[in-house]
Amino acid sequence: MDAYLIDAVRTPVGRRGGGLASVHPADLAGHVIIAVLQRTGVDPAAVDDVVLGCVDTLGPQAGDIARTAWLAAGLPEEVPGVTVDRQCGSSQQALHFAAQAVASGTADLVVAGGVQNMSAVPIGAAMTVGEQFGFRTPFTGSVGWEKRYGGEEISQFRAAELIAHRWNLSRLDMEAYALRSHHRALAAIDGGLFERELVPLGDCAVDEGPRRDTSAARMARLPALTEGGRVTAATASQISDGASAVLVASGRGVRSHGLTPRARVHHLSARGADPVLMLTAPIPATAYALNRAGLRIDDIDLFEINEAFASVVLAWLAETGADPERVNVHGGAIALGHPLGATGTKLCATLLNALEQRGGRYGLQVMCEGGGQANVTILERL
Repeated sequence: MDAYLIDAVRTPVGRRGGGLASVHPADLAGHVIIAVLQRTGVDPAAVDDVVLGCVDTLGPQAGDIARTAWLAAGLPEEVPGVTVDRQCGSSQQALHFAAQAVASGTADLVVAGGVQNMSAVPIGAAMTVGEQFGFRTPFTGSVGWEKRYGGEEISQFRAAELIAHRWNLSRLDMEAYALRSHHRALAAIDGGLFERELVPLGDCAVDEGPRRDTSAARMARLPALTEGGRVTAATASQISDGASAVLVASGRGVRSHGLTPRARVHHLSARGADPVLMLTAPIPATAYALNRAGLRIDDIDLFEINEAFASVVLAWLAETGADPERVNVHGGAIALGHPLGATGTKLCATLLNALEQRGGRYGLQVMCEGGGQANVTILERL
């Protein structure tokens, strides 16, 4: 059985302390949920489940934010919700769970998406709060973990630096890539290419991250994140706030509700790799997905790989042989921001629109994730 994408929406991405900073995460997520239901004309009571991704689920993001967001939006109490944490790939995994549910015949309509207010709940807050209970890291005290990985520092920043060295990526290489991300994002904004996916909220009507005044010279003046390192804030994703949602339907759901799908989920999978190197899993995950889907890299018209760090994308490009002109054509998280739990379905919305704008058939989306994991979704535009 098939899983169809009916529509996909997202808020503009707000900078830390920007236009979305004061919005409660439940209201952020509720905003996009209502938008995707209104745009598709689906009766909310017909939805079988709500699956949202979120990281650092404490404070306003605790207590199953998927359920809270649905109820805060004034939607029917009989519809349940569940929150997923696969780190940066949380909402992409939410999409996978939704697609699996409808493809299995156990559901006909599922809202999938994600939310993150990083201004309100800082990145890594769920880990640092553990210190008051005596856990310096999530791995502290695990005999099995320490036997396998010892006292290795587990950090995305260290991982990004290790990747830069292993693939011989210079600071200049990464800054050139970052500058291109800003240029592409600004061109997409100015060309109205995000308009179909955006649902403005309050005064936040456009992505706040891209910097018109950035330049190679400005980037060159920034200090490295680690002493003697190559990675800087300019070549890393931005801390951001935002939400995104998609409506996933079965064939029966499409027929019974008179829906017009925009795409079909052609393939979905997730793979793991070295958790210390952490951010390299998109490389084997892409190879695995293409093999399972019976496709070659050249069969893919457009790619979205999350720009957690420039080194991640550049290493992936080097190993996969993907055409850089098909990758993140509207910019990425270095320019547009990375609201952790929301980014997966945010990228899905952008990929879907870009495929339609360019007349492509297949789009591949992949995310690096904490723990050394990666989700891959291949969409077929209809």
